[in-house]
Amino acid sequence: MSLAINNLFNFGRSLPAPFDSLGSKKVKVTSMYGEGTESTLCATVIKAIHAICHCMDGSGDGAVGVLDKKTVAEYKSSAGPNQYHLVVYDSTNGQVLASVYDKDTEVMETYTANPSARDGSAIMMALFPVLMNDKEFSDKFDEYFKEYSAGYPDMNHAKECMAYMCDNAYRRVKNETIPQHIKVEIERSGNLMRISPSHIDSGTFTPKDVIAGEFSIFASVGAATVIGSASVIVEHSDFEGQYVLQPRTFNPVEQSLIPKLPSWYIIPQEVVDICKHAKATTGKPTQMRNFLLRGPAGTGKTMGAKAIAAGLGLPYMKYTCSAGTEIFDFIGQVFPNTDGFSSSNPQIASEREMLKAMGGINYANVAKLMSLPDLDDMDYDPAGVYHRLTGIEKPTASSQDCMAVVLDIVTAKVQELSKSDESATEKGQSFRYVETDFINALRNGFVVEIQEPTTIVQPGVMVGLNSLLEQDGSITLPTGEIIKRHPDAVVVVTTNVSYEGCRGMNQSIIDRMSLVRDVELPEPEVMVQRAMSVTGATDELMVSDMVKVVNDMADYCRKNSITDGSVGMRSLIDWIVSTEITGDVYSSALQTIVSKATADEDDREALIATVLEPIFARGRKKK
Repeated sequence: MSLAINNLFNFGRSLPAPFDSLGSKKVKVTSMYGEGTESTLCATVIKAIHAICHCMDGSGDGAVGVLDKKTVAEYKSSAGPNQYHLVVYDSTNGQVLASVYDKDTEVMETYTANPSARDGSAIMMALFPVLMNDKEFSDKFDEYFKEYSAGYPDMNHAKECMAYMCDNAYRRVKNETIPQHIKVEIERSGNLMRISPSHIDSGTFTPKDVIAGEFSIFASVGAATVIGSASVIVEHSDFEGQYVLQPRTFNPVEQSLIPKLPSWYIIPQEVVDICKHAKATTGKPTQMRNFLLRGPAGTGKTMGAKAIAAGLGLPYMKYTCSAGTEIFDFIGQVFPNTDGFSSSNPQIASEREMLKAMGGINYANVAKLMSLPDLDDMDYDPAGVYHRLTGIEKPTASSQDCMAVVLDIVTAKVQELSKSDESATEKGQSFRYVETDFINALRNGFVVEIQEPTTIVQPGVMVGLNSLLEQDGSITLPTGEIIKRHPDAVVVVTTNVSYEGCRGMNQSIIDRMSLVRDVELPEPEVMVQRAMSVTGATDELMVSDMVKVVNDMADYCRKNSITDGSVGMRSLIDWIVSTEITGDVYSSALQTIVSKATADEDDREALIATVLEPIFARGRKKK
């Protein structure tokens, strides 16, 4: 690795607000890639995160976006009113291009990242889309953004979230041995290859997908390549926020939940129709507020639900169902509330603070805190796990035996953590209700997507929500509070009845849907345009042939009852991306669309011979 790590992570620099008043940069948390028990706050990461936050809520200039395998950032410098740091990062080879740009004079200067020059915040900002590919980093950023948007009501939580992100970024850049390693090339001198004026003039680095903010330099001249035209195109400016149900004011957190559609997204007609129906029926006795999007995988149902929220100008939330989903998973849960409870045991007090930072005292968090074995460990070595848990040799122990012990351990710990030094009769135990996004959306009038409810094993779960699917519906929470559905609340159910394990939708649920739209794969011209926009592919002829293969393969699977796989838009995009990497369109097809279509060897051979090879012969390379 050709990286002078101190050029990017200089821990000696002063921390920006609100961390500038901390006595120590050390925080007693560590990321999943950490090697110790403490993380160190880094000014470079903090400034980059704050730049992203300012872009997201519109309080600052700058932007970050994606172009093929590259990420692009415009970082607003504090050195001058119109000075920007421009960075392009290539994730395939770790190369970083950067320049200091003055918008008034249009002069480009060399960007040098080292302890005595630039601090590398602009580079870290460009790394943001790659950093967000990691669940830990993504989760902690979401938590931090909520604290930032609310004015830091829990500064300790904000500090810990930032510490997690600092440690996560540092470890992933530094450690080449982990799969999540992020390759970055910065020589010891810190001098980076320049972004030239010709790059700006030609639109070489104009992003195709904006993650946050608005580009004013990379997008000022030079437009994205025109790759074809769909039969019907709805301009984003004519759709986003154009179907507002009634005038409302949202706080910064709620505002951040209103989707911003990526530039490549082509708005389907069914989404426009749903927004029109919701808008036109507002204020009428029978408002249309429940919608079902039903169709094969990869047809854009979830993206459609987000687009509905964008068109209505409402925050978007979702709930993903599984086989074990129960009614209380939708409604929420009650957990012991230890706020205000005292303990003379310093360990208990410390554990309560740690659990509070993790989201509260519940079974999952307590098990994680105690580093108890998970189901994979139990399945792999039940006898060994049972012995470690109990100290008892039991060669016949099963994973169920281990789980019973774990539940007992966790239950006992929850009870211990929930007790006060004072007797229960004198003070009494209190509890707190944890509200789900589903209830939050219905209470406050947001758009909520219910994903794949047909996977639920218990047929009565969705039926139990019928009262909330009524326009004037209500439900009683575990706390005894009665929640009434907000008149603006929109429920979008998305499901794929062809997935293995899916069941038919209950008739009473379908009856409460205002519109039911079957979402199919888009027209071939739209598929070509969307796929090229997402992937950055430029060979329109080859992509058109790939679209024909995908459509023919999906048709073949339907006609021959091949139902154990999936062929659709996601498969097409994966095929294009893989071909860019391998240069071999045929071999990439075998690893993407063919392998996903079915697990049956004979069926795969038939797909290859009947659908793939007539268009892409074996050995055909990318031009």
